[in-house]
Amino acid sequence: METISKSQIIDKICQDGKISKTAAKIVIDAALEAIKAELVAGNKVSLFGFGAFDIRERAAREGINPLTKEKIQIAASKGVGFKATKSLKEAMNPKPVEKTKKGAKKGAKATAKKAAKK
Repeated sequence: METISKSQIIDKICQDGKISKTAAKIVIDAALEAIKAELVAGNKVSLFGFGAFDIRERAAREGINPLTKEKIQIAASKGVGFKATKSLKEAMNPKPVEKTKKGAKKGAKATAKKAAKK
């Protein structure tokens, strides 16, 4: 798995030549700032066809310092969660194409027709 940076995303946006790198950087920066501002305000950010960002709260808990093995208190905190849309998940996990026998009908309609004939 490869990690790409913001500048690489800007380069990908500019590949077709319809937008300059400067303009793409301004748009990306503005979009990220808008998402950040909404999350800080406590709002959920939903991007149609991509996913939704939301705030997830973690309760205070007791932990262990791995170096000293002493117990420590970990303060409550907030984090950002992301839930991908169904279309994004399907794009990441394409289903293999099923092969059917020649002359065989596939799907629920074919099964229903066979059951109706009997």
